Amino acid sequence: MDILKKIIRAYNSVSLILRITAGILLGIVLALLFPDLGIELLGDLFVGALKSIAPILVAVLVISSLCQNSAKLDRRFLLVIILYLLSTFLAALLAVGASFLFPQTIELATETTEQAAPGGIGEVIRNQMMNMIGNPIRSITEANYVSILLWSVILGLALKRVASDHTKKSLSDLSEAVSLCVRWIINLAPFGILGLVYDTVAGKGLEVFASYGKLLLLLVGCMLAMVLIVSPAITAFILRTNPYPLVFRCLRESGITAFFTRSSAANIPINMQLCEKLGLDRDVYSVSIPLGATINMDGAAITITIMTLAAANTMGVEVSFATALLLSVVAALAACGASGVAGGSLLLIPMACSLFGISSDVAMQVVGVGFIIGVVQDSMETALNSSGDVLFAATAEYYEWKKQGRPLPDFMQRGKKKYKD
Repeated sequence: MDILKKIIRAYNSVSLILRITAGILLGIVLALLFPDLGIELLGDLFVGALKSIAPILVAVLVISSLCQNSAKLDRRFLLVIILYLLSTFLAALLAVGASFLFPQTIELATETTEQAAPGGIGEVIRNQMMNMIGNPIRSITEANYVSILLWSVILGLALKRVASDHTKKSLSDLSEAVSLCVRWIINLAPFGILGLVYDTVAGKGLEVFASYGKLLLLLVGCMLAMVLIVSPAITAFILRTNPYPLVFRCLRESGITAFFTRSSAANIPINMQLCEKLGLDRDVYSVSIPLGATINMDGAAITITIMTLAAANTMGVEVSFATALLLSVVAALAACGASGVAGGSLLLIPMACSLFGISSDVAMQVVGVGFIIGVVQDSMETALNSSGDVLFAATAEYYEWKKQGRPLPDFMQRGKKKYKD
């Protein structure tokens, strides 16, 4: 027993990032040497545990935060929402510009993919509205975060008016208990990521991307430009300081795990923990982070836009500037309706393709191509989306700190660069 305790203490004494890095490297080595070892189960268990606890965590945190007397959704929350929507639109606009500079075509398969997809932006909005009023119990079991957020906000506000202090204390304790469970799961992330990397390398390899390399390169390039240039520029404009310490910390502690889980929803607990480390107000981030997993979809907007314009080029459709601008708006709105699970943005491509009169038969073949390159594309997309959730939540919080005369955290003070007002 003493030996086991020593092993656990030694394990916990190492930085989580270093442990995750070791898991990635070990997963690659084992996949290359022993492709039939079967340790991908570790990845399935890790992602499954996160997906299972995330809906409960969101519901409990939102209800507990709103029912407390100190709970408030002030101008910080409004700024977060504005940043989420603005960045998603800019991502779509960036993808349009990149597609015009580097036009792509797609080698379509002869067979079509039989999958249901939204018929138009009206259907996307209607589906979201119907999802919002779904049965709350079923929403938790099915991870319908739009509905979970709505009913949690309603119940939290109602409890704030009628709940006794004892009830509020019980909810606070429940919130702490669920958060502790999440921290235990996250502490085992290196083993889960080892399994995920092993599964990807052993099962997919890199040769599958050969025929779609240029398209994948454009998608990844736009996402890197968004995460390293556009999003930092937004943060720098708001905070008037060097944004990269915050950007890189969000990428390191949120983006890496999101890259391998490929699910914004599954990464919610990790983002919650990072917000706590960054010193953010729990009353705000307990609502804004789950909401970000639903509407902050920069990567999804890029995927929808580039894949749609590639389909248009393949079919010989002329795309005017006005139509491309309309596509940016539609892609941004559609991205907000993308589910927070792996491949959630792909089924919205046919809706965007309908703007150019592209048949659903062709559009679904484009979706099939998306699934082929999805091992990299969807991983990059999720890393961009999820790290952006924390980046903009922190930006709004730190903006309020600066207005109050409070100093920014130490990690942002080092090498600080001030911008002129």
